[in-house]
Parts: sequence; C-alpha cells; structure tokens
Amino acid sequence: MSWRPSWWLDVLKIYWPLNHIAAKATNWPLVGPLITKAVNPLFNPKSFNITYIPINAKIEAPVSTILTQEIIADLIRSSAHRVVIKRCSCRDSKKCQTFPAEDSCLLLGEDTKKISPEIANHISVEDALAHMNTKISLGLIPMTGRVRMDDLYYGVPNQGRMLTICFCCPCCCTVLASAKYFPEKIRSSIVPLKGLQVLVDESKCIQCRSCIDACFMNAISIEDSRIAHDASKCIGCGRCSMVCKQNATTLEIADNRAAVDELLGRISQRVVVN
Repeated sequence: MSWRPSWWLDVLKIYWPLNHIAAKATNWPLVGPLITKAVNPLFNPKSFNITYIPINAKIEAPVSTILTQEIIADLIRSSAHRVVIKRCSCRDSKKCQTFPAEDSCLLLGEDTKKISPEIANHISVEDALAHMNTKISLGLIPMTGRVRMDDLYYGVPNQGRMLTICFCCPCCCTVLASAKYFPEKIRSSIVPLKGLQVLVDESKCIQCRSCIDACFMNAISIEDSRIAHDASKCIGCGRCSMVCKQNATTLEIADNRAAVDELLGRISQRVVVN
C-alpha cells in the first residue's frame, strides 16, 4: 500500500493549477521547448493516451448507450480491482459550483490495490457500476485511457496496470482547458473515437456562436457565413452538440463496433486492467 495521507488531496488542490500553467508555458519563447522536453517522458504515446466519450450530445441513442455504459461497464467488470478517488482535484482547485468534487475519478486495475484508503475508496464491481451511472446522469463527460501522471499522484508504480476513467466537467477539467496549448505530439495523444464526425444542419443553425464559444480546441469557426469544423483540432468531447439549443450540431459515428474495438484495442496496448 502506498503512503498518501488524507491531506495529500489538499496538496494536489494547491498544486493542480500548475498543470494548466505548464501547458501554456510550452508555448512561451525560450523556456517552452525546455518545459516540453522535461514533460515528454510523462506524455509519450505509451504513457499518455486518452479518449473522451461524448454523452448527452445530439447523437443516435444506440451510439450513446454503446459508447458510455457498455464500454465502461465492460472495463469495470473485467478489472482486477477498483477505487474511486475521494476528491476531484480539478473541481476541488476551482471550487466548482456546478458539480460535486467528492467521489471523482474511477481507477481500474491490479495496481489500484496499492492506493491508500486515505485518498480513495476501494469498491466492488457493483459500486463501480453505480458510480459510473451516477456521474453520467449528472452530465459529466467520461474520459478513459492511460495517464502516467496519475501513477505519481496516487502512489502507483509505473507498470501499466492502472486505467483512469475521469468524469469531467466542462468548467473545471484541466485537460479540456489546457489541451489547445499542448505541443502537437502531446495533443495527438487525445484521440477521438474512430469515425466520429461533427455535423451542422445549416437549416437549423442561427450562428449564435454557442458552439464556437464552448469548443475547448478552437476547432469551430465561422467561414463564409457558415459554421466550419476543423476535424484536425477536434478531440471529440461532444461539448459543441451539448450546448447547441437549436439542435443544429450533431455527432455521427460511421461504425459503432469499429469505434468500440479501436478504443478497447488502444487501451489494451497500454494498460492491463484484469
């Protein structure tokens, strides 16, 4: 069992904003390349590879079900062990007024047995499934993948035996807020679901700019009096669709099964969950 006292979460709360500052600093002259080089070991393709799974977006119902409850539930059921971190450092550091900071990230895999009960609740499969359903019902966006930094935060050895499943709020998530500042090599490790497309129905769109303002990656703009979407910048979080009051923005996935298989295959290359 790793040593992480309960006050360790208070330390992370104070430290957490530095993650965002460091991401922005990678773009600064002179020091930017040095910071990028320093963090590369933690953000190489094997150590950092995540995918956001859009929920409550304007997307076909079967897709929404497959890509939330079914994917995450399968991972939970196959996991050797499960914990829930007692407080979300993102929401904790920003004093989130919309979503609770308590009972946050779900971590799966053998090495989660080593996480101190002072900072995490060790839970059953049934409790983990209930936790997933509760967080998704709140409208939080699931993000899953290999996050090497979490090994350091929670006292787990770097053995690739812990999978992170965060339930991210658009107001506080550090990765969502910082991703547009990431160097290209790091940004490319945020992988949208395979075949995901953002579509805009021009007959419904009133160009209110809500999707533009909500996009974390600056992937949406107005060009030639039309909404334009840059797929090369998109991380597939579905936020643009969630905020569109005109139901003009929707998500489409070409092949549901291929999207699921690609995500699970990518996870299995980096993390052993069972």
